[in-house]
Amino acid sequence: MCPFYYVKIEPMSRNLYPRDYVDSTYSIDFKKLYEQGYRGVIFDVDNTLVPHNAPADDRAIAFFKELNDIGFQALLLSNNKEPRVKKFKEAVTYCSYIYKAGKPGKAGYEKAMDQMGTDASNTIFVGDQILTDIWGANRAGIRSVMVKPVLKWHEEIQIIFKRFLEAIILLGYRVYTIYGKEINKVPVK
Repeated sequence: MCPFYYVKIEPMSRNLYPRDYVDSTYSIDFKKLYEQGYRGVIFDVDNTLVPHNAPADDRAIAFFKELNDIGFQALLLSNNKEPRVKKFKEAVTYCSYIYKAGKPGKAGYEKAMDQMGTDASNTIFVGDQILTDIWGANRAGIRSVMVKPVLKWHEEIQIIFKRFLEAIILLGYRVYTIYGKEINKVPVK
């Protein structure tokens, strides 16, 4: 007789689902997050803060000053090359950066927290892509917030292909938000 063993397998899809999904980075109430104990915030750049490959605009510059005034440590975590990320950082000033971060690998997120002096319990991540941003943040144990892309479909072709796969994942996420137990709504303005 063959014994039957019950093994609970955690679905990988849970690591692909953001802990929350909002319209825009700029709609998040970071003052309330600070009151909740968050001290570090990690951002993707392209289509999270500005359109793909766009320079920092006045809204982004004011936003990073506001984060600094609140008391946040902020960091840009990007898979882009250094010139792109450095130029954006120099414009917004109130943050640090890591380029060629290797997302969705955990190492970039862990390095980001080390640089900011934070840990997974008081750090939040904001990005627009599931297969790099959200997956990596979840794997690193950081609270993940997905935002709608600033300007969808005006990206490199490989990102456009990933968006189709992400659309399928987001269908599962919608079901998860109905039945899931780990939905942690981020405060919005």
